[in-house]
Amino acid sequence: MDEKTLKSAEVLFDLAYAEDIGSGDITTNNLIDPNDNKTALLVAKEEGVIAGLPVVEMVFKKFDNNLEWKELLPDGSKVVPGDVIAEFKGNYRALLTGERKALNFLQRLSGVATYANLCMKEVEGTKVEILDTRKTLPGYRHLDKYAVRMGGASNHRFGLYDMVMIKDNHIQIAGGITQAVEAIRKKIPKSIKIEVETTTIEQVKEALAADVDIIMLDNMRATLMKECVQIIDRRAKVEASGNMTIKRIHKVAHTGVDYISIGALTHSVKALDISQRIID
Repeated sequence: MDEKTLKSAEVLFDLAYAEDIGSGDITTNNLIDPNDNKTALLVAKEEGVIAGLPVVEMVFKKFDNNLEWKELLPDGSKVVPGDVIAEFKGNYRALLTGERKALNFLQRLSGVATYANLCMKEVEGTKVEILDTRKTLPGYRHLDKYAVRMGGASNHRFGLYDMVMIKDNHIQIAGGITQAVEAIRKKIPKSIKIEVETTTIEQVKEALAADVDIIMLDNMRATLMKECVQIIDRRAKVEASGNMTIKRIHKVAHTGVDYISIGALTHSVKALDISQRIID
């Protein structure tokens, strides 16, 4: 995990600490000897892909700087129920007070990685790349996109600033795809890629004539996508988007597109079930 991603997790930890602990863990602090140490395990309770272990280590060390941490299965590993992911030893109060914060990070990010991996299985045997979107949990952009990579998929643009994406509202206000592309080209460096969202064959042809880098085929039927891919004929990269459920991915991947972007990778993720177990 890169430093910027871990730093973003620290910001989120501060928020999690404030909302969860407040004036203190009144249960743990009144039951557990402050000098007691214990060993704990992180155990997978369902099949999936792990992501977020560096964040878990960071969380527990916020409560116990002397925590002994041993990662047994690194991020990106596939797990089945019963697999031990990590073993760590530290202050017992720290293990109990930090548990929910740590698991909230790990379960969400592992859920993202798991779904990304499921989507990747649907495009096996093709050259299609599965991409995420900006539909991430607010504040989690770095972490969610990291988890996507751990699942084997790829990242689309990170934010509004690193790539041009001309969508229907932009096209409408500019008076057309051609006008929008021409206006933007006058104001941005040539190194920045331009993508245009299209919904019809006519728009695809206009975007192709405007010499954009990527043409998005938005909410099209697979048969229409295939026709558009043939029209584009590799003169631009092609991205399929819109209503990309796990059931549609395989069929869309065989239309000839280069990318399939899937908002569900991050906007409606199911957390992976993982537990913390105290062993001594």
